[in-house]
Amino acid sequence: MIDNQVRRIIDKPLIYLAKGAIKLGLDADKITFIGFGVGILAGVAIMLGQMTLAIGLILLSRLCDGLDGSVARLQGPSDRGAFLDISLDFLFYGFIPLSFAIYDSANALAVAFLLFSFIGTGTSFLSYAAIAEKRGIDATSKGAKGIYYLGGLTEGTETIIFLCICCYWPHHFVVFATIFGCLCLITTAIRLYRGLIDF
Repeated sequence: MIDNQVRRIIDKPLIYLAKGAIKLGLDADKITFIGFGVGILAGVAIMLGQMTLAIGLILLSRLCDGLDGSVARLQGPSDRGAFLDISLDFLFYGFIPLSFAIYDSANALAVAFLLFSFIGTGTSFLSYAAIAEKRGIDATSKGAKGIYYLGGLTEGTETIIFLCICCYWPHHFVVFATIFGCLCLITTAIRLYRGLIDF
């Protein structure tokens, strides 16, 4: 919902960081893998109850997720990079909720509901993008992206905020996950409706 506004704020700093990363010999794919690795460490920190560390690692991981795109735009984007970026993003967004179930088994049902809702947002996002590609709809219509970007109530920024809130107040995870899961299902419904009228 607010990704476009956030992107306008962070694009210039990311380009500056991207130029530095290129000077260090880092390409977009390397940064994608680094960001994913940091995200996995964030999940491990959650499992161990190290929530402050987890917040820092989540934010660093998502910084890498933005940085890889900026590097790709400077060096030239690739289909391989777009594939890696979206695939590892979805694995990250599945692993962090799983970490909360391992941290406290009382979270398991809420985690299952949250992952169900994430499947809804993820599949509606990717299926719409696949049809948009087939129809030749430009992937840059909502910013420079490797695939067509279809927004909603729960985009990347909202999800990052949600995960950090869960880390800050882990004992309220069930409540937060239930609310966010419902918002994800609303996003899914909006995207399904959009697909029905667009295609």
